[in-house]
Amino acid sequence: MGRPCTIHRQSAKRDAYEKIKYELTNAPVLILPNFELPFKLYIDAACSQGLGAALHQRQIVDGEPREGVICYISRQLKDSEARYGAIQTECLCLVWALEKPHYYLEGAVFEVYTDCTALKSLLNMKTTNTHMLRWQIAIQEYRGNMTIIYKEGKSQTNADGLSRWPLDNVKSNPAYDSEVSAKTPIHFMEIDRKKNFRFFEWAPESGTLGSGNTDSEWTETPIMGISSSELRNEFF
Repeated sequence: MGRPCTIHRQSAKRDAYEKIKYELTNAPVLILPNFELPFKLYIDAACSQGLGAALHQRQIVDGEPREGVICYISRQLKDSEARYGAIQTECLCLVWALEKPHYYLEGAVFEVYTDCTALKSLLNMKTTNTHMLRWQIAIQEYRGNMTIIYKEGKSQTNADGLSRWPLDNVKSNPAYDSEVSAKTPIHFMEIDRKKNFRFFEWAPESGTLGSGNTDSEWTETPIMGISSSELRNEFF
């Protein structure tokens, strides 16, 4: 071995080194939603690639305001969707991003951040395109609670990164849909007698209460790994 030497690090390099150490030793943690506060939904569609969205919320943590992430979702575009125009793809992304975390957004006040200015007028857009008309109907329930805000793509790296490197369209990806349509099942939450949190889905076509895609009458699915005690604290 050679003689001992002193390593002189510049301030910027030292800061970068300390940040790397911190990130490697502190796992990122998703925050629990506070339904008394507004949400922020960042969305982005990459033509011929995929859809991405990130649901955020600004909360007070350790006495200071902090914007944390509640969930990330992404999926690839299907072959037919890859042929959509830019505006149509962005509209698809909005409808998809509202459907996936709908159990957070229904009845809540929230802002949608997008790099497509045309989305700001989607609710009132006059069009004969069947896809656009169907999507307009699908998001009417959010009228009055949803505000669409334009934000440059370069300053929206969270959703942009998700859309450019989306998850594969496989059953293990909870953000994958066989089709995005206006026939969205009605979802609701219930606390049963044993205080166990359950998430049910109403399938209007079959008139049954269950998952709508299985032969079983009932299905129970925990939401985002949230425990019953945490939910009771949130809702009661």
